[in-house]
Amino acid sequence: MGETALSIGAKVFQFFTRNPRGGAAKPFDKADAAALVALLEKNHFGPILAHAPYTLNACAADEGLRGYAVEVMKDDIFRMDHFPGAMYNFHPGSHVKQGVEIGIEKISDALNQILKPEQRTLVLLETMAGKGSEVGRTFEEVRAIIDRVELSDKLGVCLDTCHVFDGGYDIVNDLDGVLEHFDKVIGLKRLSAIHLNDSKNPMGSHKDRHEVLGGGFIGLEALLRVVNHPKLKKLPFYLETPNELPGYEKEIALVRKNSK
Repeated sequence: MGETALSIGAKVFQFFTRNPRGGAAKPFDKADAAALVALLEKNHFGPILAHAPYTLNACAADEGLRGYAVEVMKDDIFRMDHFPGAMYNFHPGSHVKQGVEIGIEKISDALNQILKPEQRTLVLLETMAGKGSEVGRTFEEVRAIIDRVELSDKLGVCLDTCHVFDGGYDIVNDLDGVLEHFDKVIGLKRLSAIHLNDSKNPMGSHKDRHEVLGGGFIGLEALLRVVNHPKLKKLPFYLETPNELPGYEKEIALVRKNSK
């Protein structure tokens, strides 16, 4: 993974610890992890970010599904603790007709089982687009989860540009206002990473369909304002655009060329 990131000019990268659609992870290889740490340090990488499988649902109505989510996340965090400064991102979950409040309670309960005082990995709640019964589509819902977690110092937030735009936050015409609202509700000190994506759909569509940079309704100009915003520019940015490696390489070069 590290060598692939180097080959396209990346200085940070996100990856899945297992199949993103679910399933068992490969056995942990401590020697391989140590080799990656050495590569990251030698090439001055920023923090690596692991993404939980999309199929996890920490607020599922089924107790077995919630238990599975807890065990997978515990195992993933164990793995990530071998990488200094690493972060672990997950979609809060879908309440599936239970209601947002019950969803928030169950997600918080799961995190209270998962987070440990000794862990080094920062766990990130991702802002969501509000598709279906997703929890985390507003900054207030994300904050409500954080407020119910005992070890909240182990939590941060990953802001996804497509998701917040689809969720109704106008980052095209009022980025400052959106960030001020985020700071008031959650606190910018908790903002730890950015998923940089365009959107195939208009603002407020609640669709969650990513597009290549400049190919969607957010547009390249607005996305570059996100990259260069004084309150965001020092954060790590991770692409989640519908691309292959050559496309990512071009996007990285484009962003770097236009970074102030």
